[in-house]
Amino acid sequence: MSKYNSKYLEDKLKTQLEAQHVSVVDESDGCGGKFSAVIVSAAFNGKTLLQKHRLVNSTLAEELKEIHAFSQKSYTPDEWEKVKEQQQQQ
Repeated sequence: MSKYNSKYLEDKLKTQLEAQHVSVVDESDGCGGKFSAVIVSAAFNGKTLLQKHRLVNSTLAEELKEIHAFSQKSYTPDEWEKVKEQQQQQ
């Protein structure tokens, strides 16, 4: 069982990446071993998808030693607006 929870991860990502939106879901039935995240930050501007993921992974380097599975969707603010528009159209 991981000592980390969704709120802890959200707070760290918001602070470290100066994110305007972070949503982390514990998909492991509460044991803290599997998380999925949506992160929106201007820190991602001009970065490739791989660079965005590496930035998030380095931010959570210590936590990821204990978390078994972590999936992420990392967006710039502009990309996030487009995603929200697409969701509204569906």
